[in-house]
Amino acid sequence: MKRSHLLLLGSLLILAACQPESSNGFTVDGTYKGANGATIYLEETNLNSSSPVIVDSVKADAKDHFTLKGKRVEENLYLLRIAGKQEPFATLINDADHVQVSADPANATRPFTLEGSDANRALITHIDSTNHHLSTLVAFARQRDSLGRAGVSDSLLQPFFTQQHAAATAFKNYASDFIRQSKNATLAVFALGNYQAYASNPMLGVDPFNREEFNALLNETAARFPKNTGLAQLKTSIADQQRQQDQRAATQQSLPEGVSTASAALLGKPAPELTLNDPQGKPVSISSFRGKWVLIDFWASWCQPCRMENPTVVKAFQKYKDKNFTVLGVSLDREKDPWLEAIQKDGLTWPHMSDLQFWSSQAVPAYGLESIPFNVLVNPQGTIVAMGLRGEALEARLAQELK
Repeated sequence: MKRSHLLLLGSLLILAACQPESSNGFTVDGTYKGANGATIYLEETNLNSSSPVIVDSVKADAKDHFTLKGKRVEENLYLLRIAGKQEPFATLINDADHVQVSADPANATRPFTLEGSDANRALITHIDSTNHHLSTLVAFARQRDSLGRAGVSDSLLQPFFTQQHAAATAFKNYASDFIRQSKNATLAVFALGNYQAYASNPMLGVDPFNREEFNALLNETAARFPKNTGLAQLKTSIADQQRQQDQRAATQQSLPEGVSTASAALLGKPAPELTLNDPQGKPVSISSFRGKWVLIDFWASWCQPCRMENPTVVKAFQKYKDKNFTVLGVSLDREKDPWLEAIQKDGLTWPHMSDLQFWSSQAVPAYGLESIPFNVLVNPQGTIVAMGLRGEALEARLAQELK
């Protein structure tokens, strides 16, 4: 039973730094309606950090006015944020010496406007167009959910799905055209990353750019701005990221069923320590089994594949328990009673431990768990010598080690 993981390839792009031919710093002059003297922050996005960096801050005056200054010479994407809020209220590009911002958080249609450069005016236009597409897609999603709750058959929903798909395709085509036609490198990269981020939301029903499409857009943008060193660095970073993804995928394919890359990294290393309570509420530590062969078996009462595998583990335990071998059951259950009932019903007569925290269990990060059933075989010295042993593979490995 696997856990789902959501990966946003576009997140890297939104933090891309780009360099123009010339710039000597810049000033942001603006108003924030209702600021009431709150502090306004100017934050720079950074390719090498998941968090923006504050470059200047100032308290808005009595007329909600503020002036901020940026010291970097590179063209980049900047955010404006007001104290007490996690999300920025405006996004801008420092492609001019002076940028004007007007923000009104009560205006849901256009919460901020920008003046001072063609790139920032194009950014506002892009945000407006994106919001128009998103509004259409959200409306379709809500209508789809409403029709689904009403029990409308799939055949009657087909015309609706056709319209929804057309809207999603229109959004993707718009994003692709905008990126290809953008006259500013930073804006093109922002649009590419922004689309990928929205496409990761399953509610919208939008297909992200696949790797071929993604690379084509990035390469075309870099070719149109050959003097932009930031884009060259971004291309290299993306290529490295994709190679690492391919390597991880290849590694994963070579691993036994149920063994994650994180788990595989533990092979040949000391078993990570865990101290959880046994069924009687007493703490049990993995290190307390040092000196024995121990099969640490990760399972749960609610996991049907685990329950189907239990007879194999019971058979192995009965055969080798007198040869300095035992099993330690580590459960990802949420409730105690089903855990204890499964132990009794399946005849699991070895030691058990659990913190009853489901996938939030301490065992999950400690052993890189992505699915169960899963197990690791630990030698008397406390080293993990095998993992993912199921069916005949478990018997074969125990026969090899416990002659």
